[in-house]
Amino acid sequence: MKKYHLKKRIDIVVEAPLMRTLVSTLDRARVPGYSVLPIVEGRGLQNAWHSQGQIGDATNMMAVLCIVDPSRADEVIDAVFAAIQDRIGFVTLSDVFVIRPERF
Repeated sequence: MKKYHLKKRIDIVVEAPLMRTLVSTLDRARVPGYSVLPIVEGRGLQNAWHSQGQIGDATNMMAVLCIVDPSRADEVIDAVFAAIQDRIGFVTLSDVFVIRPERF
């Protein structure tokens, strides 16, 4: 019995105000599940930043993690990129092994 199954992990980091658009895009692309995490501190191309002391969510960053079947990775990446290409953030794609492939 095969214990590990290859899937693709997509990590997306965007500004908080873009979250509704992004999760709607993932839903329309039929991504089976995702997790949304706040990012409290980081460093970008220009400088370090942190969310402490910010008023409102406009400058906060969020991370979305999802795992998809390799056959669907390009389709999902294309949809995500179309939704966020003109905004601050980034998208990464990596191989990941899962134990319960039917969930992805």
